[in-house]
Amino acid sequence: MLDRLLPVLLGAALLLALVGALRRIRLWRAGQPEKTAGLAGLMAMPRRYLVDLHHVVARDKVMSNTHVATAGGFVLSMALILAVHLFGIHSRWLAAALLGSLALMLVGALFVWRRRRNPPARLSKGPWMWLPKSLLAFAASFFIATLPAAGILPQGSGGWLLAAVLVAGIVWGLGELVFGMAWGGPMKHAFAGALHLAFHRRPERFGGGRSTGLKAVDLDAPKLGVEKPVDFKWNQLLGFDACVQCGRCEAMCPAFAAGQPLNPKKLIQDMVVGLAGGSDARFAGSPYPGIEVGNATGSPHQPITEGLVSPETLWSCTTCRACVEECPMMIEHVDAIVDMRRFLTLEKGATPNKGAEVLDNLIATDNPNGFNPRSRTHWAADQNLRVMKEVGQADVLFWVSDGAFDMRSQRILRAFVKILKAAGVDFAILGDEELDSGDVARRLGDDATFQRLARRNIATLGKYRFNRIVTTDPHAFHCLRNEYPDLYPEGAEPDYDVLHHTTFINELVKAQLLNLNDYKGGSVTWHDPCYLGRYNGEYEAPRELLAELGIQPVEMERSGFRSRCCGGGGGAPITDIPGERRIADMRMEDVRATGAEVVAVGCQQCTAMLEGVVEPRPEVKDIAELVAEALVEPTVPQPARRKSEQPAMEVA
Repeated sequence: MLDRLLPVLLGAALLLALVGALRRIRLWRAGQPEKTAGLAGLMAMPRRYLVDLHHVVARDKVMSNTHVATAGGFVLSMALILAVHLFGIHSRWLAAALLGSLALMLVGALFVWRRRRNPPARLSKGPWMWLPKSLLAFAASFFIATLPAAGILPQGSGGWLLAAVLVAGIVWGLGELVFGMAWGGPMKHAFAGALHLAFHRRPERFGGGRSTGLKAVDLDAPKLGVEKPVDFKWNQLLGFDACVQCGRCEAMCPAFAAGQPLNPKKLIQDMVVGLAGGSDARFAGSPYPGIEVGNATGSPHQPITEGLVSPETLWSCTTCRACVEECPMMIEHVDAIVDMRRFLTLEKGATPNKGAEVLDNLIATDNPNGFNPRSRTHWAADQNLRVMKEVGQADVLFWVSDGAFDMRSQRILRAFVKILKAAGVDFAILGDEELDSGDVARRLGDDATFQRLARRNIATLGKYRFNRIVTTDPHAFHCLRNEYPDLYPEGAEPDYDVLHHTTFINELVKAQLLNLNDYKGGSVTWHDPCYLGRYNGEYEAPRELLAELGIQPVEMERSGFRSRCCGGGGGAPITDIPGERRIADMRMEDVRATGAEVVAVGCQQCTAMLEGVVEPRPEVKDIAELVAEALVEPTVPQPARRKSEQPAMEVA
């Protein structure tokens, strides 16, 4: 009986899955058009799944091996099940291979079951608690049903009772793992995730690449930003559906840890509710802090911030990309948040707290605090710096950024200038011609102001000749390096490199252009700025530079790509959404846990946030200040070297 019933069950499951898949695709395609790689993306998908995705999954070795066993075993088993039980290919070798793949899947399912018995708080419960049981039912039932085909048991053995049990297990397994893959449930991530990898909106991320710059807004579009779920690009909606609800984003989110009303996993699941319609009543994970689950409702054509997501949730994000870095499905949370902010800012003028004031200042004075633009070079009145409009060219353009208006940041700028002079670097500044990079405006959703500032800066840069831009501000570094190139006129792409000052100073030291004493202070830990590390992948240069000073930094538990944000990015200090704690306080606790007496930083915003923590606390110093203090002063001032006179330095 079972050998006659199995083809019917398999055929029915596949047909229903196909109907569900077409329905799901129609939901995704309700989003806005977006050009993708098409067939090339589909062909690249297996490698992206097996290599790029597993590079992220492999950070948890146990779950990585478990996923290989369950997912790999399931895919191989399904292919062999169709051959053996649907198409009736009689081969003991095929049947034996199927038994092997099902055994592999069974072992993986047992590990999933053990993990679900005492799951971490970040994992969603509810239907996900049934997944290991469904995996076990599928693997065990098909294993027993395949024994006769492998010649291990005679055909028809076991009688009606065993056949009925096996049919029940097979229906259960097929319902969850095949039917549910297309219609909804825990396995939906497998179907949506594979297509998400194929049609990802940032294909540059695969193959070891990096893509972190926000996509530019078409300012001539009838609507600016995302108001409703259907305003997202169609492959963004597909990406939301790929969420596996593992909660790794939740565990890394600084706003969630601080008790602000943001949980990136919940946000993505709310977007899924929006694209399909309904409520969040079935969400079985952690809620937004302070907001109960079950009251949010949405539909594809309903405004997101009217019933589905609170604006305070969107404004809590620091844009640190910790969620994106941790996501095993490579979902772009920050893109979605900024897209929704753009509608609130550009269409509704609803930027909270000091947001509107800052944006007005940027429009009126080209800097977020409303300072007189002509005071931009006052910090350097005694520095005798060359200005580009006077010299026309230099090897290095020092991009000063808005630290020029802040007394604490000016100490960092002076320290860096001291280093440049000691190394004899041929450099100049833009002086009053330099405008704000536009970083704050763009993160707050005002792409119009960002593009205006960026295009004016691009026009200024085009007037002069230089080989490199170096800045002490990772946010300006990111904009200049990753976001300005999109706004250059076609055929006039930038022909210069953009470096962060930690990278540049490290090159100067390696080129033996600086004479340094060993550091004589106490123990040091290094704080990785989000816009230097996760956004631009620079982790080694600061550590190498500290080593050149004789410092072996004591690493914080959360460092490198898992560094905790200081709370200063994404306009968060401006929107100032309240929580239970301050993110900067949590980061300083990480510092204190190392026992370090000094926390070295490489970002003016990080310096401001960490120095805002109530004392007693470790001292906060920019790495340029540490290097400047260690300089052995030359007896004769070093003349500036032209590029042809300087030793070759490797470009990061």
